[in-house]
Amino acid sequence: MMVDFLGTGFGELTWGNIVMICVAFAFIYLAIAKKWEPYVLLPIGVGAILANLPGTGLLVFPYEVPGELGAAGFLGIFIEFGLLRYTVLPVLIFIGLGAMTDFTPLIANPRLFLLGAAAQIGIVIAFVIALLLGHLGLADFGLKEAASIAIIGGADGPTTIFVTSQLAPELMGITAVTAYSYMAMVPLIQPPIIRALTSKKERQIYMRPQTRTISRREELLFPIVCLLLVILLVPRSAPLVGMFMFGNLLRVSGVVERLSETAQNALMNLTTIIL
Repeated sequence: MMVDFLGTGFGELTWGNIVMICVAFAFIYLAIAKKWEPYVLLPIGVGAILANLPGTGLLVFPYEVPGELGAAGFLGIFIEFGLLRYTVLPVLIFIGLGAMTDFTPLIANPRLFLLGAAAQIGIVIAFVIALLLGHLGLADFGLKEAASIAIIGGADGPTTIFVTSQLAPELMGITAVTAYSYMAMVPLIQPPIIRALTSKKERQIYMRPQTRTISRREELLFPIVCLLLVILLVPRSAPLVGMFMFGNLLRVSGVVERLSETAQNALMNLTTIIL
């Protein structure tokens, strides 16, 4: 009887598996009960459970078993070809994000760019802390690992996955889970921080609605100009920025409604499930 038990998945469970399965259940709970980022946390929770059930072979990577491509598990195939080798999934996600993004307030009030710039302070702080931990010998973090960890500060899951796959693939699992956990916890984290850093009077400041109406020419030129400028400044950003602005152009052009709807719904939903 004991031999039979040890031959099952129960006999192969490790503490690491159990901890990650508990985290996965927490994600599922937050998605269903609290409705925190349900489109992200629910698939991640189920995926984390599947990935941590031993003996399933779901995480066997292609070519890991010499001469037996068919032995690969479907999760291993998604990770290898969708994230590590070709990084297709984050790129597809960005097409959908671009198609869902409305830049009208930003175009009408360019000063909002400053808010976006301030949001990146978290990246710099996390980068410095990670480098410091590596320098002190408290963690095995070099420049690439620190950059992969720091990008979590941008609170953008697909960007975190893309950057980590390029710089430190071995950290992809933990950085992806951390990034999406951070995004889901924003409704819980923000209120006490806001109350600590601002007065009640400041929180009651009324922001007047934007009155300037942007022209169709501005709306069309914005994604094209951004695509050119950003990629020329940072060529390695081409996959994400290019597809993001392409998705936005689908939205604002008004001539490819079917493509825009597909990018916003079917493509986005399917890619989110796989990712």
